[in-house]
Amino acid sequence: MAFTAEQLVGNPCFLMSIRFLAGQMRGMFDAGPRLARLLASHQRWLLTQTAYALHLEHDPRDPTSGFTAVRLTGRITAHKVASRNTVLAFIEELYTYRFITHTPGDERRRPRHFEPADVSHQGMFAWILGNLGALDLLDGGRRAGFFQENPSLIRLVQPRIARHCLEDAAWREPPEQVALFLWTEAGGLVVDNFIARMDMDSSEPDRFSVGRVETRALAADFMMSRTHLQRVLAKAAQRGCVGWQDEPRKTHLWISRDFVEEYCAWQAVKFAYVDEAFEWAKAQIEEMAI
Repeated sequence: MAFTAEQLVGNPCFLMSIRFLAGQMRGMFDAGPRLARLLASHQRWLLTQTAYALHLEHDPRDPTSGFTAVRLTGRITAHKVASRNTVLAFIEELYTYRFITHTPGDERRRPRHFEPADVSHQGMFAWILGNLGALDLLDGGRRAGFFQENPSLIRLVQPRIARHCLEDAAWREPPEQVALFLWTEAGGLVVDNFIARMDMDSSEPDRFSVGRVETRALAADFMMSRTHLQRVLAKAAQRGCVGWQDEPRKTHLWISRDFVEEYCAWQAVKFAYVDEAFEWAKAQIEEMAI
């Protein structure tokens, strides 16, 4: 039985699972920074997941199916995630950096189909594997092991996750504090960094210590503008999401418990869809094997 979002939020170990996934995402970033940045803002996360799902849902009998500019634009704009121009620029970026290629034989056809390059397949597999591993920490399951043993499961799992997450406003539209980071460039990487580093044993009732944060080094690490990072942190500080323990030097950061709880509740929505999709896909595989 898959976890519900409510069950995840109520699980005392859920924050540890989120910290585990934050570490996994950092590993993905170190292995391929430019690819990992596709999941580092919420808009790009939704674009990436939807594009990949469209590819996996391609039906050779239906020439309009699959990953095309028209299909991706239609699905994304229907939920007001991004404009048509933003979607087209995103596709162009993917193609420029060779994260996608034209489907062989489609170079001159309309609609032109795209498909993920090998590095993109590897990245999506690693993302799902990391999420399943985080869920395994909660109940001692072996979702990640089963997924590794049955890699073709991704064709069933990923489109279901992408569709549910795109259609659910609870995930599609992050709560206000979370949105301060997640709707910005590389904001997801910044939050992952803070969550992975925060002191879980903090004795302060309303905050967790993150430790020393040098904005110049952090911005360079995540290939973002220092001015942009400082602006995001300033907005978050005004809301009380984060703050500096050593004003005015601003070297040691804290993150509020309220923000962490809001972030966990939002992440629980996605984790529940990941778990549901895995359980559903696993049942399909097992039923076919009978």
